[in-house]
Amino acid sequence: MRYCINCCIHLLPNDLHRQCFRCRGPDHNNQKCPVCKGDNKIPLYADSKQMKWLAVLEVRTDHCESWNGFFCLRKGKLCSLMFGLIIMTLVMVSYMLTGAKHGLLLIPSPFHYGAFASNPSLMDNESLSDMKDHYQPSKINISYVKDYPSIKLIIDTITSKVEFTTRQRPDLEELREQEPHMFSVIPNKFLPNSKNPCWYEEYRGNTTTDPYATNSYALYSKRFQIIFEYLRKVFWNHLYHFKDKHYRLRCLPYFYIIGQPKCGTTDLYDRLRLHPEIRFSASKEPHWWTRKRFGIIRLRDGFRDRYPVEDYLDLFDLAAHQIQSVLQSEAVKERGKMNSIIIGEASASTMWDNNAWIFFYDNSTEGEPPFLIQDFIHAFQPNAKFIIMLRDPVERLYSDYLYFASANKSAEDFHEKVAESLQLFESCVLDYSLRACVYNNTLNNAMPV
Repeated sequence: MRYCINCCIHLLPNDLHRQCFRCRGPDHNNQKCPVCKGDNKIPLYADSKQMKWLAVLEVRTDHCESWNGFFCLRKGKLCSLMFGLIIMTLVMVSYMLTGAKHGLLLIPSPFHYGAFASNPSLMDNESLSDMKDHYQPSKINISYVKDYPSIKLIIDTITSKVEFTTRQRPDLEELREQEPHMFSVIPNKFLPNSKNPCWYEEYRGNTTTDPYATNSYALYSKRFQIIFEYLRKVFWNHLYHFKDKHYRLRCLPYFYIIGQPKCGTTDLYDRLRLHPEIRFSASKEPHWWTRKRFGIIRLRDGFRDRYPVEDYLDLFDLAAHQIQSVLQSEAVKERGKMNSIIIGEASASTMWDNNAWIFFYDNSTEGEPPFLIQDFIHAFQPNAKFIIMLRDPVERLYSDYLYFASANKSAEDFHEKVAESLQLFESCVLDYSLRACVYNNTLNNAMPV
């Protein structure tokens, strides 16, 4: 639609204003204009209807422009709606992921202060939630009330029951019966010219054999795949050839960094790695002694195949290659010097995690495990070194809570979990020994400690 601005303000249905072609010019004459002739009033036509001059004028220049504006408006609203939905989805997903976090390092124990199972067992597909149904909850609950006198009374009750008694260590033959394969692989004597406990093992494979094809760490963990891929390439170059036989150097750690979580084990690990004569396993925390050799990744996921001791020894092959180079050097051969490189391992769970025994050892004595992780390490390495990392118990527990607890963390929630943990532990020590309650990690039912 076209319109004349300087005269009639007459909206015409066509694009050519033939009758008023001089309307826009300065020489326009109302008497000569066929539209305006004889009338000094300026009529207004909109959509073929005459309107008064004081009426509100809304001029639409073109129909296509009107539709474009309409579609732009709808498009803007649609984009705003989609953007809002995306933001809402991201917020909901973030909340769900935050609320679904669990302590991956700590394995909650199925042991409760209730009756101990004489012959406990767990199917591979049974989770921790299934095990909790076997035990009865506490009858008294003070966790939601800040009754500090009641909490102090519980602590006094626990303290009165604390009694340290000498533990009878199992015989070597009993340990052999439990782990015959492990004792067949690890010798009782190590190389005399190496400070680190190492020995030579005959390798019966050939150049086409993959020595790490069945390693469970490489199969179930992506972070180990790159390390083992490198070890495959250099493996044959580090074999010791003697009388038409091939031997590989095997090593155990010289020292173990153990302790509770959130006690600075990672910081010590990073600092010791800077020492030129200290090496570590391929992973800081293999957790082999406490979990992987039982087939435990996370207890709630059930059990997998047990990791054999060879898989654990493979984690030290990179350090063993360096020790092998030192042992084969001419200076060491001529002067008879010892290899001074030592290997460390930093699984903090080695100190406290004995949860797996209840599923594998059925000859318990009043709820106490018959064999501990420390019993086996001492049997193989009587001179092993242990670096124990400790911290103020209250600070450590709160740091542990902030790290491992799920969403909605607060001082009130921390108080509730501590009170519940103390209550569970008090119920346990009333019927069982202190060692039984500690080894079975009763507190893990309430909060990660």
